[in-house]
Amino acid sequence: MPDELVFVALGGVGEIGMNLGLYGFGPKNRRKWLAVDLGISFAGPDLPGIDIVMPDVAFLERERGNLVGLVLTHGHEDHVGALVDLWPLLACPVYTTPFTAALAEARRLNEPGAPKIPFHVVPSGGRVQIGPFEVEFVPVAHSIPDSHALALRTPLGLFVHTGDWKIDPTPVVGNVTDPARFTALGDEGVRAVICDSTNAIRDGISPSELDVQAVLGELIVKAPYRVAVTTFASNVARIRSVAEAAIKAGREVVLVGRAMERVIGVAREQGLLTGLPAFRSVDAYGFLPRDKVVAILTGSQGEPRAALARIADDDHPEIALSAGDHVIFSSRTIPGNERAVNRIINALVLDGVKVITDRDALVHVSGHPRRGELEQMYQWLRPQVAVPVHGEPLHLAEHAELARRMGAKEVVRIVDGDVVRLAGGDVARGAEVAERISVGKLYKDGQVLTPAADPAVAERRRLSFAGLISIAVAMTPKGEVVGDPMIDLSGLPQLGLGGRPIDEVVEDAVLDCLDNLPKPRRRDPDQVAESLSRAVRGSVNGVWGKKPLCHVLVITV
Repeated sequence: MPDELVFVALGGVGEIGMNLGLYGFGPKNRRKWLAVDLGISFAGPDLPGIDIVMPDVAFLERERGNLVGLVLTHGHEDHVGALVDLWPLLACPVYTTPFTAALAEARRLNEPGAPKIPFHVVPSGGRVQIGPFEVEFVPVAHSIPDSHALALRTPLGLFVHTGDWKIDPTPVVGNVTDPARFTALGDEGVRAVICDSTNAIRDGISPSELDVQAVLGELIVKAPYRVAVTTFASNVARIRSVAEAAIKAGREVVLVGRAMERVIGVAREQGLLTGLPAFRSVDAYGFLPRDKVVAILTGSQGEPRAALARIADDDHPEIALSAGDHVIFSSRTIPGNERAVNRIINALVLDGVKVITDRDALVHVSGHPRRGELEQMYQWLRPQVAVPVHGEPLHLAEHAELARRMGAKEVVRIVDGDVVRLAGGDVARGAEVAERISVGKLYKDGQVLTPAADPAVAERRRLSFAGLISIAVAMTPKGEVVGDPMIDLSGLPQLGLGGRPIDEVVEDAVLDCLDNLPKPRRRDPDQVAESLSRAVRGSVNGVWGKKPLCHVLVITV
């Protein structure tokens, strides 16, 4: 069979986050696989009790003998957050650049019992041979330092995986996206580009990080009292901008939040904060005058245990805000987090704090390319094939239309699990989805990884909707009831229709059911439990309109 080059996403297509892409080279039944990124997404209210969501790597576990390596494009959680949990299932070499490796290692050290992961550190702009793939780390601008696109050279051509990127000639900290380098790749001949779609629905070109720095500087200088700025902990450029503005305004910087402290520690080690004095620790906050402090906080997405949420709830042991203080949300709310963020904003406003968001001023800029930037990338690379990734269906559709308009001869729309043949094989048929593999999700539930099909989450949804009734009944082998049944209600209202207490409804249903059960059924504990559950749920539904979960324990004595 002839060699082929295929791409398949196990996560990150049709959704934001949970990025995991695979490139396969070789005959169909003997491909060597290169994985790109291993990220998470955060669970929403539809997944009660779940912390984070990861791609199911069952396919890679089966192909582990053919997995030549894992490449990390940058250090954001949606690209590396699953590393500690899933790498032991893959046990392959990991390749990335210095800041990303150092940040991933710092996170690993904060996870008790986390495995030692063998990082192969490649310099920015460097090349490394990984199985049949020569991988070049091409610097790009993004909202975290040390971000890179990947130029993948194979016997079947050159393929560009952009990762997350934008065009920003003045990023404050980190790489720029170099037009000359990408034009040179285009001159070399790009068979296919697999490209970020996150901002494909937005016109124009993103403002620069330097523009945000200027606005933050003005706001901090004009603020009469304390200023608290919340942003993503990984946005080192934003943190530097805030710190420089604070210094110009004669204020001290207090860092609040463990995630923030961890990233800043790595950034200082990597020389990204050169020239800035050490930040003050959280215990210095209360001793600084109100007009001489800027606090940089975690919690921009409304995380309930992050610093900002605790401050808004007046629950932080060292940090408090007063009427007239300013809070700047130097971030954009991730879809799904709106309610949590608005709760915090409302709590702050009720306390007299002035809240400034990106609706009020240019205090945030995205790290992803708008349409104008995507157009420039296609002008540089001139790919034959375009595969939109990293986005929801609307983003992918808009990106696909733009790619066609920019001259891509073939545009392939995919979803997670589609195996798209980009080169080799039946060349006459062009790039196409040649097959599908099974994909899924894993849930991080406390310290446990569970498949999405696990019934626990569905049961929690039902519990949150209609509560739980627990019943315990002791019976003799002949079916005689011993003592009174024990009944416990959780999550049900006290009164039903007509003001009747629901606990009385449940008790009557239990006693009536036991009294009326035929003798043969009374001798079978399973039939007793089934009859009680049916009777109780039906009776409660009659006075409430909902059927709660009902657990019945029949003990034979």
